[in-house]
Amino acid sequence: MMWAWGIAGAALGAVWVWCVIDAFVGMRRVPDLAATDFDVPPWNEGGHAPSVCIVVPARNEAEHVEAAVRSLLALDYPRFRIIAVNDRSTDGTGEILDRLAAEAPACLQVIRVASLPPDWLGKTHAMWMAAQRASEDWLLFTDADVCYRADALRRAVGYAEASHGDHLAVFPRIETRTIGGHALVAFFGMLFMFWHRPWKVADPGAADCIGLGAFNLIRREAYERVGTWKALAMAVVDDMMLGEAVKRHGLAQRAAIGLDLVSVSWVRDGREVVRNLTKNFFAVTRYKWFLALGACAVLLLLNVAPFAGVVVAPRWSKLGFGAAVMTIGTVYVRMSRQSAISPLYVFLHPLSALVFIYTLLRSMMLTLWRGGVVWRGTKYPLDDLRR
Repeated sequence: MMWAWGIAGAALGAVWVWCVIDAFVGMRRVPDLAATDFDVPPWNEGGHAPSVCIVVPARNEAEHVEAAVRSLLALDYPRFRIIAVNDRSTDGTGEILDRLAAEAPACLQVIRVASLPPDWLGKTHAMWMAAQRASEDWLLFTDADVCYRADALRRAVGYAEASHGDHLAVFPRIETRTIGGHALVAFFGMLFMFWHRPWKVADPGAADCIGLGAFNLIRREAYERVGTWKALAMAVVDDMMLGEAVKRHGLAQRAAIGLDLVSVSWVRDGREVVRNLTKNFFAVTRYKWFLALGACAVLLLLNVAPFAGVVVAPRWSKLGFGAAVMTIGTVYVRMSRQSAISPLYVFLHPLSALVFIYTLLRSMMLTLWRGGVVWRGTKYPLDDLRR
């Protein structure tokens, strides 16, 4: 029995050591756009700054939208404009956007959506409507709760042009206020990193792809080549699906770190993490219950079993489990250097994994029970989402 424990622990330890080494080596190739090297003019090959249209879909975002749009208006980029979409808001979002547009009529245009046509999600439809009115060289799709440092767009476009990219996703800082929020955001970041491997997305031979709702920058030609948002009209995980479409069409994809340049008020606490992910977690498994259950089993095995093994495994067979736990701890140490995540959050790691398992199961059960996804007052039928 002890040998069985030992083999299981050694296997888990080996998996974690391999994954973390791969991630640490790989993430060195992902540029941090806040570095001095990227504080350069955003010239294209013709020696000019390409034009950028920033698209901001907003539905009931009165709490955040003013700060977000004001941060965009303060960008130091030489050639940009903003199209904000008031998507059927019932709070003060529309009034705020109209007031801001009156203050900056040359830079900010507001579109109003009164009703949602069939076979569209609200957000993808709003972004499509805005992009239809844009003629700029680049399109930046962002969210109404995202704030930018003044030089964020200049650095991002400069890197995208210099690296000959067609699509650039920039990692933002996720703002949260509680211990539970910090713990779950840290776990989510780790899960995202290992699952999508940002250091591989630039490799045309790798299947890895990426998209980030806070900062999805894409060339107009690439956007049209992937079929625009019309081809992704019912994509719940719209940001990742755009990244997948870019990679599938053989276009050049890039990823970069922008923790000091872009911040998003995604969640206040752990409960909001669960609520927000309930909408789209089942979509990650393509709405297939067996894939969702398989993902739960993998999460349990890799993230809870090492900690349980340290406690219950007999004598020397604890070593492999301990190696896995210490390796996980190095990830938290690394994250603490770039964020407010304390290395001590490693002790909440198994609890965070259980919360994510619960969230995935909750997402699956609610979606199947309701026959679709309900988000901000609109129901999207499951059959349409699967198509």
